[in-house]
Amino acid sequence: MGYGKSVTVSASRPRTRGLYAAWRRFRSSAWFHLILALVVFGLVLAFIAKPYAVPSGSMENTLQPGDRILVYRLAYLGSQPHTGDVVVFDADSQWGTLPPESPLKAVLRWFASISGFGPTGAHTLVKRVIAGPGQTVSCCSAHGAVVVDGHPLDEPYITHNLPFTPGTLDCSTTPRSQRCFGPVTVPKDSYLVLGDNRANSSDSAFRCRGAPVGDVSCFRWARRSEIVGRVVATLWPIGRWRAF
Repeated sequence: MGYGKSVTVSASRPRTRGLYAAWRRFRSSAWFHLILALVVFGLVLAFIAKPYAVPSGSMENTLQPGDRILVYRLAYLGSQPHTGDVVVFDADSQWGTLPPESPLKAVLRWFASISGFGPTGAHTLVKRVIAGPGQTVSCCSAHGAVVVDGHPLDEPYITHNLPFTPGTLDCSTTPRSQRCFGPVTVPKDSYLVLGDNRANSSDSAFRCRGAPVGDVSCFRWARRSEIVGRVVATLWPIGRWRAF
């Protein structure tokens, strides 16, 4: 009986040594380092920083269609977006009807959401944060500026703004300037976001411009849970590289 036990133990030791030797060989192989690099890269994409493509001209001239931007996903860990931040967010149905998605594409998107490789949402947008929860926003001041909590914003990044001429075409004339909207108080866990290319941006206030005062049902919000992160750099093309 004891002899049988000794045979079992002695047989297991070569197997253990063989497995350990095989693991050491694999650990020193190119395949191991490639897999490790992919895992680390996937974790970085999923939790720290990720490149995105700019989908439209809404943020011109700050960002151009097709620009590759780097989004810092930990930017709002323990903090909130601020006025002036350029953010990427996954737009829900209030931003338009989403195209039908095949089962294969849905699976690939699910894989992307957990691995970091590929887009996380079916409809991803990039806009600039103008106001956050509880803040009151309107347009315009006497000189045509967006007003947040009674203070007009200085927005040198705006291009192609909508027409506004004090006394001739403003928020008190008939017709009103299409630049005008609000006032509106931003709901909880939401953000009012606008494009820098104000005359050609389907943003939070797009459906409300020129609408009657008091109608706030037309506003669309970037929800806190849908914000992927803050844009920190333009990566491509090389000639447009810049940090934010």
